[in-house]
Amino acid sequence: MSVRNGVALFIALATLALLVGCGGSSSPKPVPPPSGAFSNSSLNGTYVFSSSGVDANSDFLAMTGTIAANGSGGITSGTVDLIGGEITLSTPVAQPITGGSYSITADGRGQISFNTTTINSSSGNPADITFTLDLVLTTSSHGLVTEYDSNGTGSGTIDLQTPTLQSQIAGNYTFGLTGTGSSGSPLAMVGSMTLGAAGAVTTGLQDINDDAGYTGVASLSTSSFVNLTSTPGTAVIVSNSGTFSYDVYPIDSTHLKFIETDGLNLAGDAYTQATSISSGQLVYTMAGVDTSGGPIDVGGWLTNSSGTITAGLEDFDDAGAVDTTPLSISSGSFSTLSGGRSTLSLNGFVNGAASDIAGTYTFAAYPFTYSGGSGIQLLEIDNLGITSGAAYPQSSTALASPPQGYGFNLSGINSGGEEDDIAEFTTTSSGFSGIADLNDLTSLSSGKALSATYVAPDGNGRGSAATNYWDFNFYVVNPTTYILLETDSTQVGLGTFEQQGNSSGGAVQSAVSILRPAVRVHSALKRRK
Repeated sequence: MSVRNGVALFIALATLALLVGCGGSSSPKPVPPPSGAFSNSSLNGTYVFSSSGVDANSDFLAMTGTIAANGSGGITSGTVDLIGGEITLSTPVAQPITGGSYSITADGRGQISFNTTTINSSSGNPADITFTLDLVLTTSSHGLVTEYDSNGTGSGTIDLQTPTLQSQIAGNYTFGLTGTGSSGSPLAMVGSMTLGAAGAVTTGLQDINDDAGYTGVASLSTSSFVNLTSTPGTAVIVSNSGTFSYDVYPIDSTHLKFIETDGLNLAGDAYTQATSISSGQLVYTMAGVDTSGGPIDVGGWLTNSSGTITAGLEDFDDAGAVDTTPLSISSGSFSTLSGGRSTLSLNGFVNGAASDIAGTYTFAAYPFTYSGGSGIQLLEIDNLGITSGAAYPQSSTALASPPQGYGFNLSGINSGGEEDDIAEFTTTSSGFSGIADLNDLTSLSSGKALSATYVAPDGNGRGSAATNYWDFNFYVVNPTTYILLETDSTQVGLGTFEQQGNSSGGAVQSAVSILRPAVRVHSALKRRK
């Protein structure tokens, strides 16, 4: 079995379906922005941003950096790392942002444009280039991001940066990164590390899935380190799996963003390590590649009773084949946590086998914490495929009482390649409406009116929505954060929506998006049309 089929990483949350195929209705007339408390002054300070997706040629493209926003529409400085695709940065990878501008509407939607200098990987010539990020803020310190220009498409986040000293990152961390290897095949990595006060790694573990090939858990070398004395910081992670070099952009001492600088293409996050696997109800989404090289996304819930999975449900979309009846997961278990690492075994689980035959799959499981709660990063390690994602302890099973405003991000694969979309909407008792911007592999559609009906979550926190663009199931994480699985036959995608005006959300989006390998162009969807 091979999943080498022109694969690239998605990094954000999974997307809208084709405009012509999903939701079953025509687009309503656009409406003006609703009222709200956001403005240009809501973006004020230094922010860490990221986006991962593909360039205009459907080759992997990821960016991570900082921007300084002056509170009145100006970008005064910043730094960006850009890897993959035809656009690559000169050495060193960290490239100055030479200026730019932004605007924020009352509902939290906005755009950031910034300028930098790149080197074209084909011609070797330097060129000035402008990137545009569409965003929707949930607070003045956090938002969801979509690349929105002719250079490519991708999804990510933007977060207010807290100055972080080297000594503040001493402790235990969980990390997860995804992207492509040297041959363009999908590559994902998860692990744990303990950092000393000077940034040296004193102990750590690492699991790598390279195009469905897994060689076992590796120990990190003590020559590994994370150094924040420069801007951006740097990291070198060494094990018997290889040596990986990164630039590091700290959001704060509990959350660091990594982007590779050694010629390979990995990007992702490190979070403070959790000390246990949460018992009770977990909700999850994962994405990967099936045995035919097509994209597969899965989502649902699990009940963990002291390490034993006593009940569970799975929804899946395998190359546009959406299950019409949720699958009951028969059994499973978490192994004892050791060195920040566990394994999750799931029986009766659909994960990309031919004809969607249910089987037994195993995932490396590394728990982490963030400002709003905790989670578990997951990576398939059974040599049956490559799937990765995250699970979260569930603290609520209901939507917040309407009306509420939400930021929304969705990223996926359709018959033409990758599409990344972003929206703001307000709920009623049975539906929601708002405005969406769509980037279908650099085909841009802005200010599109969004309307939907939804089925309220059941007792396990699973609901569904049908919009004029795409349909999805969603899973309640907590009162402000929801993860989702697209259920259209014309696109395979994952995503999130987060309540605006609440400071406890945010990291869920990052954790999902950093673990999302996906097929560059989905031929199976073409055959289904």
